[in-house]
Amino acid sequence: MKKHLSHLAAFALLGTAPLLSAHAALTTAPKPATCPAPVPEAARCYTGEDGAGALYWIAIPKDWNRGVLVMHAHGGPETGPPKLERSEEDLKRWAVTVKAGYAWAGSTYRRGGYGVTMAAEDTERLRQIFVRHFGQPTRTLLHGQSYGGGVAAKAAELYAPVGDAKSPYDGLLLTSGVIGGGNNNYDFRLDLRVVYQYVCRNHPRPDEPQYPLWMGLPLDSKLTRAELAARVKECTGIGMPAAQRTPEQAARLKTILSAVKIQERSLVGHLNWATWLFQDLVQKRLNGRNPFGNIGVVYSGSADDAALNAGVLRYAADPQAKGALAADSQPTGRTSLPTVGLHAIDDPTAFVELENAYRRIRDAAGTGGNLVQSFSAEREHSYLSDSEYPALFGALMDWIDKGEKPTPQSLAQRCASLAPRYDTDGKNGCHIKPEWQPPTLESRVPLRAP
Repeated sequence: MKKHLSHLAAFALLGTAPLLSAHAALTTAPKPATCPAPVPEAARCYTGEDGAGALYWIAIPKDWNRGVLVMHAHGGPETGPPKLERSEEDLKRWAVTVKAGYAWAGSTYRRGGYGVTMAAEDTERLRQIFVRHFGQPTRTLLHGQSYGGGVAAKAAELYAPVGDAKSPYDGLLLTSGVIGGGNNNYDFRLDLRVVYQYVCRNHPRPDEPQYPLWMGLPLDSKLTRAELAARVKECTGIGMPAAQRTPEQAARLKTILSAVKIQERSLVGHLNWATWLFQDLVQKRLNGRNPFGNIGVVYSGSADDAALNAGVLRYAADPQAKGALAADSQPTGRTSLPTVGLHAIDDPTAFVELENAYRRIRDAAGTGGNLVQSFSAEREHSYLSDSEYPALFGALMDWIDKGEKPTPQSLAQRCASLAPRYDTDGKNGCHIKPEWQPPTLESRVPLRAP
């Protein structure tokens, strides 16, 4: 009963309730579509609408014969309305899944904006559509990427076995996962907003309407992403060669990056999320309540930490908002699914330390034995190397069907064996470092007040 009530709370405050009668009549059977490159030419592709507002792509390889289906939960979240092109881009990016012989299905989710539980439901709805029209696969794997890692982790828990009913999923793959729950995932972006404003004082400018930074941006604001990028450049010189920055710009940039512990190349992106995603999350999903606080947070790394900590804006989180965000997005770890993860050590977008947070969640739930995490010496977030994904899928299948639990070492070896087939550019795409382990999230993001 408690689980049911928390689920309803997430519905009420994050706007994820099932829904949208206006879309109900729009359910469409999968329609044949031309597969986008680089999906293999012999594959069959389909598009459709799921009846709740989400759009989707499906790709089935030649001679699939009801083999393995990979359900893909995409990153983001997007803050605009769903567009079919989003799912198409995901299919193109993960075409290696189809090349490896697996069917692939990906939903746009029913609306833009934040809603982990909603997106998990939309992913499951698409799986049911697939089964209805193409038959029950031998196995179904759930692949979550970035924000979709949190979506997939949530789906694995929502659709866990109940009584005699088994889970619709057989295994879970989490890559570049934003998997600490919305509170842990985004606290540092409030830190970014307050530190940036202390240093630059132009978001908002002094002559513009003032607002609490946790709300992201007033709903009636006309600020564009290009205009915000121009403000960041004005303050820090970012986007210019380092030699062309003024000493003041260089000092400001160093303070921001050091205090928030982010990379220069991701500053504008994180600031965008802390503006428009916060606007969506706080004002459209949480009824204007603030889930983020920085009371008692100690910032360090500037030339004058005492002045920085005395000068940054401070906010207290609303307990109801924190609870609603947690109910929607916080993993419980209660899943028996074999789970394999891969995260770039130098991921500029989703901190690799989030993997440590997820490990602790799974261990506390008693399911840590079903989690194998691996880490690669890569610097990207949105996509890792071609050969690594088939290695992870293959290892997960062997774990499910043969009981052969992988290790980081065996994942690295499997990837190396697949490299000649999938790394067609001649480069070795296997970068897994078997011995590497992530630091704690608290080493990167300062602790919050309870």
